Amino acid sequence: MKNVLVYSLALVIATAPILIIPACSKSSSDSTSDLVGNWAISDYFDGPARSEAVAFTINDTVFVGTGFTNTNTRRFKDFWKYSLDKRYWTQIADFKGGERSSAIGFAVNGKGYVGTGYDLDANYKKDMWQYSPDSNGWAPRRDFGGTARAEAVAFVVGGTAYVATGFDDAYLKDVWQYNANSDTWIQKAGISGSKRKQAQVFVINDKAYLISGENNGSALNDMQVYDQNADSWTTLRKLTNVTDETFDDDYTSIARFNGATFVIDGKGYLVTGESGSLNNRTWEYDPANDTWDEKTNFSGTARTGAIGFTLKNRGFVVSGRSGTAPFDNMYELQPGAADDDDDNL
Repeated sequence: MKNVLVYSLALVIATAPILIIPACSKSSSDSTSDLVGNWAISDYFDGPARSEAVAFTINDTVFVGTGFTNTNTRRFKDFWKYSLDKRYWTQIADFKGGERSSAIGFAVNGKGYVGTGYDLDANYKKDMWQYSPDSNGWAPRRDFGGTARAEAVAFVVGGTAYVATGFDDAYLKDVWQYNANSDTWIQKAGISGSKRKQAQVFVINDKAYLISGENNGSALNDMQVYDQNADSWTTLRKLTNVTDETFDDDYTSIARFNGATFVIDGKGYLVTGESGSLNNRTWEYDPANDTWDEKTNFSGTARTGAIGFTLKNRGFVVSGRSGTAPFDNMYELQPGAADDDDDNL
């Protein structure tokens, strides 16, 4: 009987690794190595490396400026422009509102606008400035209609600009509409759900999609869409796996704050940012069915406080920081291409 027992125990030990192998195989099938999309290094930003900068696009040119480096010890007021045709950065007139970071920017009627944010001494701002490419000059406009704040978002729908959420020593959820022709502000319907700062936003077919953001140190698990005509926000599907359906089974890394966004071919893209740690996962949003599809990971160093923008239906990410290290590199996402490491040499 003793020999039979020893033999039985030996058989169990010998076969145990065979039972473990299928679990390892399943885990490997969840790898991101088979994701579609290629991140290619693009034209480096010519100004000093920075984070928390601001951007706006006019026609096929993007304008980037302000921001900070070395964890708030230095803020910027310089501004630069870049076009795909010229493929280089040109410095333009310094921002007349002074050094600042975490501001908002948008463009309406061929003019750029920058306002709010932190100033050189980390005070909240509510001033607004208009940039004219024709004169390469900045002019003051009427102050923002809400409280002085930083880390808000701005978007343009149907030629009308909006500024939403942010932080003024408290988290915010209010929304303000700006009419550039009359230089006036009107408060509109506030967002649904939690107050927040450092949210992300993109606009598709005259609908603004506000994504996640931070409240009390956590990335919020929601996304909302704004209908300008109805002046209303509608909450969309959650950003994590909360249903019994299959569409959200792999939703593990969408919710975040201080990330970058852009739009290509009617789909929105969310990349970089943070959610407890720096996030390098890339997600593509399809408004037709309110679903997300993961793309190839961002191939640059994981970062927060970067800028995303679209030029000629192509999406880019520039600047940002990892800890106290700021960046001046720029990457382009080719969403339908296979990943090619040689593009990043």
